[in-house]
Amino acid sequence: MTTEPPPLRPASTDPADYLAADDVIDHGHPEIRALADRLRRDSVRESARAAFEYVRDRVAHSADLGRWSAAYRASDVLAAGDAICHGKAHLLTAVLRAQGIPAGLCYQRLDVLHALVAVHWPRPEGGGTWVRLDPRGNKPGVDAQFATDPADERPAWPVDPARGEFWYDTVYPATPDGLRTALATADPGRTGYGYYLPVEL
Repeated sequence: MTTEPPPLRPASTDPADYLAADDVIDHGHPEIRALADRLRRDSVRESARAAFEYVRDRVAHSADLGRWSAAYRASDVLAAGDAICHGKAHLLTAVLRAQGIPAGLCYQRLDVLHALVAVHWPRPEGGGTWVRLDPRGNKPGVDAQFATDPADERPAWPVDPARGEFWYDTVYPATPDGLRTALATADPGRTGYGYYLPVEL
């Protein structure tokens, strides 16, 4: 089994699904819309970079901060200022969609299920490609970076197949049902996520 991320494939063939809002990726919320407008730049690429860097750097990962909001809905994550990877991925997806940039959710199986964001980039020759962004938040030993090409993807964590770790290759337009149910069971202030976060989809 390879350690390299496989090419991503969308779960839905309808591009509109990757711009849609729901009650988790709630980019109709006025604070999400306001943030998306503040982060809008002169190009789609730079708007996406600004959104990624904001969520990566300005919204803390709960484990790094030691404050556990249990927020997972995008607007709640923005209000709380911290979340685990899933909440941060929901917020970044919401901001990107509010800017009109198609985005979805993708995952790694590590010791728990790790969430990333996939962004669809059109190509001059037609079509397009999905590229992973990891807004988890950097720290010593973690250096996730912005990319617009699969060859340049820089997620926070590699995978180790010897430990049963792997990349999922699906881009989901919404949080998978079982994961969403699990996220809703988290308790604000209760340290850690091993008691509710699944290991895999």
